[in-house]
Amino acid sequence: MSPSFTTRPEIRGTFGVVSSTHWLASQVAMSVLERGGNAYDAAAAGGFMLQIVEPHLNGPGGEVPILFWSERDKRMQALCGQGGAPALATPSWFRGRGLDMVPGIGLLPATVPGAFGAWLTLLRDHGTWELADVLRPAIDYARNGFPLVPRIPQAIYAVQDLFRQEWSSSAAVWLPDGKVPHPDRLFRTPGIAATYVRILEEASRGGDRRARIDAAHDAWYRGFVARAIDAYYRDTAIRDTTGERNKGLLRLEDMADWRAAYDTPVTTDIGRYTVAKCGPWSQGPVLLQQLAMARHLGLEGLAPDSTGFVHRIAEAAKLAFADRLAWYGDPAAVDVPLAGLLSDDYARARAARITGQSGKVLDPGHPLGRTPRLPDLDAAARTLAKADIRFGVGEPTFAQLPPVQEWAAREIFVGDTCHIDVIDSEGNMVAATPSGGWLSSSPVVPELGFSLTTRLQMTWLDEDLPGTLRPGMRPNTTLSPGMALRDGEPYMAFGTPGGDQQDQWTAPFFLRHALHGMNLQEAIDAPSWHVDHFPGSFWPRSTTLNRITVEGRMPAATLEGLRAAGHDVKVGADWSEGRISACTREPAAGGGLLLRAGANPRGMQSYAVGR
Repeated sequence: MSPSFTTRPEIRGTFGVVSSTHWLASQVAMSVLERGGNAYDAAAAGGFMLQIVEPHLNGPGGEVPILFWSERDKRMQALCGQGGAPALATPSWFRGRGLDMVPGIGLLPATVPGAFGAWLTLLRDHGTWELADVLRPAIDYARNGFPLVPRIPQAIYAVQDLFRQEWSSSAAVWLPDGKVPHPDRLFRTPGIAATYVRILEEASRGGDRRARIDAAHDAWYRGFVARAIDAYYRDTAIRDTTGERNKGLLRLEDMADWRAAYDTPVTTDIGRYTVAKCGPWSQGPVLLQQLAMARHLGLEGLAPDSTGFVHRIAEAAKLAFADRLAWYGDPAAVDVPLAGLLSDDYARARAARITGQSGKVLDPGHPLGRTPRLPDLDAAARTLAKADIRFGVGEPTFAQLPPVQEWAAREIFVGDTCHIDVIDSEGNMVAATPSGGWLSSSPVVPELGFSLTTRLQMTWLDEDLPGTLRPGMRPNTTLSPGMALRDGEPYMAFGTPGGDQQDQWTAPFFLRHALHGMNLQEAIDAPSWHVDHFPGSFWPRSTTLNRITVEGRMPAATLEGLRAAGHDVKVGADWSEGRISACTREPAAGGGLLLRAGANPRGMQSYAVGR
């Protein structure tokens, strides 16, 4: 099945393609390819650009997981830019202060900010450009101004009282002249530009390209950046969702001991395709579990907007996310039964639990015969009963801006992050999902001009769970870039923002492309959905069992069929589910590669470019 039209063309070319969640990041990355850079140079430049133009969704103090295919090495790898928990952060520390959860905003939920180290590691080991050239577009836009998309003022408006009353360093950056900036005006973040310029100056004192990148890394994780973070987090008490003022736990030593780590992606096969994700330190295997179950769900012949298709994939997501809750964690610290979770026997058994009626309970499985154990799900209710939620929750928070001068918050929205995919003419491929350090996550570190990640909120304080908070260990991040081989050859880089929705939106997208033959743009444009049948990854980690949210464009018969199957159906806006970017490569007739790209039309911000 294929829709009769798309919102934009599928981009096709032979030189290079880029798709990202902001047109300026896509154009910056493409400009790097045009000037002789490879996919790694381009992805890093685009990634740094996303920090500037999407500050409500990520920042320099965030994190990024990266998947990439090296045409030189004929190898796919993961690069983990998810930092670990501070040494001082333990369940007993939080429990001793009467907390059932790590707060969602403020200084307490910080982990080591891994994005800078991950981008530099990718650039050093696989790129060709100098860091100064890669950073130049981000520095120029931060210093000279970038256009504000409407969601940025919405994010600032939602937390303006917090900034004015408590987070004065953030007010100094995001409330120029004491006012919420107007949509579509140019905005400057000179503090970030100055930080990056100082890093480049300290890294330019001799040595070769690799040495200069390593020196920049040291300036961040052992030098003035780490010292500024240490001083601010050690000495400043700021208000957070506990309703109290708390100092932070992140220290220079936590940063100095951290490095971005290479990892082997995990995979599953479906038809001609081998789909790859980051390991169980991310939620990536959730997509693989859904696709493994899809092999046994009889999807052939089911239209991608039919009740049967939507119901079966939604139910597979429920089972996969229940397994995430029970089994996923940092494999450096806990024994994750990943081989069992991804085995075909397990997928077949899990698929057999899907009936014609919607599942009403959390239903984790028993991989390798193990017994699942779940966290205390009543903690969310206890936390909310005594929390201060006036200034947002764990995810990025946005206020609706009416078209009047006296803006007033009418409705609150949360969610999203960023994504970028790049393929160059040689066939190198990069997929990356940057996030964290968004402007409403934590107060700006005054000396640096940016906020830090709050990813520690994704850990649990229960003892001896795979996702339990452990000093030095990575929280189970929602960030989840994807790649795929076709007939054993590198084929697709893809991903999406969306927190817990990321590996829900990409499952039907991938099946629409691989099973139903839609091109990239058709598969992205098609109506989508998500379920909330598990504790959310972000504070306050509430659960809404059996809820499915479906775009209003879905056929009425499908909505009625889902209700008849027992789903609690919430109908969203027509263009509200999915933020997917994707690029592919395949052999071209006569030699070389045919490259394609598509980008999400929702929000009128994402863009695919190429030639």
